[in-house]
Amino acid sequence: MKNLDLYIDGKHVAASNNATFERKNPVTGETVTIAAAASLDDAAKAVDAAARAFPAWSETGPAERRKMLLDAAASLTGRADDIVKAMGEEIGATEGWARFNVMLASNMLIEAASLTTQIKGEIIPSNRPGSMAMAVRQPAGVVLAMAPWNAPVILGIRSIATPLACGNTVVMKTSELCPRTHALIIEAVAQGGLPDGVLNAISNAPEDAPALVEAMIANPAVRRINFTGSTRVGKVIGELAGRHLKPALLELGGKAPMILLEDADVDAAVAAAGFGAYMNQGQICMSTERIIVVGSVGDTFVEAFSKKVAQLTAGDPREGSSPLGSLVNLSAAERIRDLIEDGVAKGAKLIAGGGKGTILNAVALDYVTPDMRLYTEESFGPVVSIIRAGSVDEAVRIANDSEFGLSSAVFSKDIMRAMSVAKRIESGICHINGPTVHDEAQMPFGGVKASGYGRFGGNWGIAEFTELRWITIQDGTPHYPI
Repeated sequence: MKNLDLYIDGKHVAASNNATFERKNPVTGETVTIAAAASLDDAAKAVDAAARAFPAWSETGPAERRKMLLDAAASLTGRADDIVKAMGEEIGATEGWARFNVMLASNMLIEAASLTTQIKGEIIPSNRPGSMAMAVRQPAGVVLAMAPWNAPVILGIRSIATPLACGNTVVMKTSELCPRTHALIIEAVAQGGLPDGVLNAISNAPEDAPALVEAMIANPAVRRINFTGSTRVGKVIGELAGRHLKPALLELGGKAPMILLEDADVDAAVAAAGFGAYMNQGQICMSTERIIVVGSVGDTFVEAFSKKVAQLTAGDPREGSSPLGSLVNLSAAERIRDLIEDGVAKGAKLIAGGGKGTILNAVALDYVTPDMRLYTEESFGPVVSIIRAGSVDEAVRIANDSEFGLSSAVFSKDIMRAMSVAKRIESGICHINGPTVHDEAQMPFGGVKASGYGRFGGNWGIAEFTELRWITIQDGTPHYPI
């Protein structure tokens, strides 16, 4: 364990007041990271550094930016062992989840590298004689990036890769729950050869976050904001961004439904539900939170799924002997236990479960109804609701009976019927005969309703992090009414 510094203008520096904060291991409670706690002055310095670096970086050629991002991808892959250790100690992640994070995040950097030559404009026919009109995309300026702890490498890299590829400079506010993990990815990307000030990062004590975020959003140099995290905090970010008329990309909470039609392949659905509901202990925004079974498929599915759930036990990830690891902290575990107890008390049938402290085995509750908290609240843990529906229309109604709309899935052997159902689900993402947890670097990723707005991924990210400008070239011939 070592003290972590801020990263501003290409240098590792202590907080201006030498303040620090601790991150403790969720299983043992021991301190595993001590990080610098940025002040408002430090945040301003980070934004200023990014603003100074912007003019030169925005004019850097696409080939040069591409090479740096590809080098960053290789550097990140080379830090995999360090990242596995940090994720295990800071957030209780399993080695498998940590290595998947590194793999997908590396792909995101490679995809971002490919975008440097895809930032295109077009010629538009003009009504003015002797005029050529162009739609041109240009870098926006300083981007404020905020990524969460649950998939810290994937979401951390996602928050900075496309902005950098588009010629923006970045200030990343790292998560208070995984400052060392986020510091490792910042180091890896910087080692790709980025000029000083192009990428900056500040860590902060939890209690300082509101003031720091508000000050950075208000800073005139910040032109774009992206935030991935809870809907509760996302609403605050969106309000602040709106107050200052700054575009924000918000990827927020989820309550992903998986609908099983009567002809669903039960074995395939069981495998997808097991992965979608319990990967990373259910601490994924796309996690399968609701399994909606239509008619007679319900009993068949529950019988098979119960066997799968019983096998998914949890343990200390440092021992590496269990498919599930630890929850991020004790309060998360207690909240999930409360949700389970509420459901059981109101008539839900408990399928498997158990554990103690932050170590919770996989849990499923059958016959979940709207009067139970688990029906509407995002659990963000290793628990899934099974809800019975009498018809396809009822299943769709239940799926849409949520404030969230990020990911979803439909299982059926009749693909056209499944496609019809998929179109009716209010979500940014829907997978037919696949799990709700699915991410690829080149895909448009984002939600609707309380799951946020805007899209990460591929060419769709370019629109989020560039300014679309109208520029004309005219021959100077007067065509004016006065």
